[in-house]
Amino acid sequence: MEMTLLLVLFALVWLWYDSLRAREAALQAGKAACRRQGMQFLDDTLALASLRLGRNRRGQTVLRRVYRFEFSDTGNNRLSGSVVMAGGRVDDVILAVFLDPE
Repeated sequence: MEMTLLLVLFALVWLWYDSLRAREAALQAGKAACRRQGMQFLDDTLALASLRLGRNRRGQTVLRRVYRFEFSDTGNNRLSGSVVMAGGRVDDVILAVFLDPE
């Protein structure tokens, strides 16, 4: 019983620590993507939108996290972006830019 409790506690601490590392990597990736595209990363934060099991590019089972953030191309609007993490690595960064039809 005590061993099971310790294992559960260890798993929760590991998940918390791993999530902090993944969030920091996602934050840096989102900022870098915005900087490369000449966009402004807003509010200096992102939010966890999804957490599930998935596979990385080598086929290994990992935690797959999707973080959402907002950015601006003009400074007067808010556009949505996301960072997809596979384990501790950035899998994809998506900047959703909507163009006005003219």
